[in-house]
Amino acid sequence: KSIDISPVIQKHAEKYQLDPWLLRGVIEVESAFHPRARSCVGAGGLMQLMPGTASYLGCRDRFDPDQNIAAGAKYLRMMVDRFGDYDLAIAAYNAGPGNVEKFGGVPPFAETQNYVRKVKRAWQWRPDSAH
Repeated sequence: KSIDISPVIQKHAEKYQLDPWLLRGVIEVESAFHPRARSCVGAGGLMQLMPGTASYLGCRDRFDPDQNIAAGAKYLRMMVDRFGDYDLAIAAYNAGPGNVEKFGGVPPFAETQNYVRKVKRAWQWRPDSAH
């Protein structure tokens, strides 16, 4: 029943010039690869987009893997461009860019600090074929 999202990740990684393994790391931490995942605060889909963020990014169906990854990748690219640093971009994806600016770095929230650590760990792991 599960679909292979690797080609979808690859497509949007290329479009937004992101490492596909970074996208995969965010997806792993956000939803454990469940396209229909929902959080208690209302985020949804593989990259756990909030309804407002999704519509701002042109994603009509957050539970459609292609639309969700397209929007999540676009947002992550915006954060990388804004902060010029992957740790800060990953933190902004989790806590919002306002918090990263307010604290001048990764915000001092345990959730966000753990999130950055987990995404980076997932990003660094890759099968040998990828090296």
